[in-house]
Amino acid sequence: MIVVAGEALIDLVPREAGALAGLDPRRGGGPYNTAVALGRLGSPAAFCSRISSDAFGEALLGGLREAGVAVSSVQRGAEPTTLAVASIGADGSAAYSFYVEGTADRLFSAPSQLPDGTRAVSFGTCSLVLEPGASAYEELMRVASARGVFTALDPNIRSVLIPDADAYRARFKNWLPSVSLLKLSEEDARWLGGTPREWLASGPSAVVVTHGGDGLTAFTRDGAEYAVPGEPVDVVDTIGAGDTVNAALLHGLAARDALSGAALADLGADGWDELLRFAARAAAITCSRAGAEPPYAHEMGAF
Repeated sequence: MIVVAGEALIDLVPREAGALAGLDPRRGGGPYNTAVALGRLGSPAAFCSRISSDAFGEALLGGLREAGVAVSSVQRGAEPTTLAVASIGADGSAAYSFYVEGTADRLFSAPSQLPDGTRAVSFGTCSLVLEPGASAYEELMRVASARGVFTALDPNIRSVLIPDADAYRARFKNWLPSVSLLKLSEEDARWLGGTPREWLASGPSAVVVTHGGDGLTAFTRDGAEYAVPGEPVDVVDTIGAGDTVNAALLHGLAARDALSGAALADLGADGWDELLRFAARAAAITCSRAGAEPPYAHEMGAF
């Protein structure tokens, strides 16, 4: 079982260019997208969050169930669902503004235990920024790591939500001893101001950096570096692409029984090449359609 801990929200995506264009509501949030992608790829997955009891919240819960994701660890609240208004650039890239005051996912409280059979827990995005929930997710990360559970972190920086950049960067560094796999975009890496080698020295067994359409690079503690190109695709938008990469990495590692620091070290060139190409292929499929719509297992074979 791979547990994904973090926010679920509604992306409001414009149907066309222009500030007053109509908006389509789509289920989203980095951790939510990761959980759905894991379920679609066929990994046993569970979602750990707090979701509103409003209509958007019911739709989010329905999306998890449709993907086969367990929801027994989802807390419910009467507070509204977080909204993220997306704007899509000419290259398909997305930028966001957020409506987060008093929303349900911010009031998450850390559970006393993880679901039975938990092999890994994934964290990231807004949930590690917005208090008081951020501290609860951080507590869950430290507890899981202390119990020997594989932990993955995708910071997925949303700088508009970070009032004190230096404080966040310091907090990020404090998370690293509790992280097994760090995945982030090259934009995140620049914003954070560090390097994969620096981060590896602080705790993770591997760091994977995404380069948009140019592919992915993995860095490991033994000094090795593995890179693959991106899959060519007609990009509709990039919403959910990084979340899909995160899920594909975890799915591939679970399939290889490699959810541990020692197993990551033993993957070698062939193992990393296969894993990274799988993730690149999954992200390309997501980019080929509007919104965060990760691929299903049968699409990966046909792509």
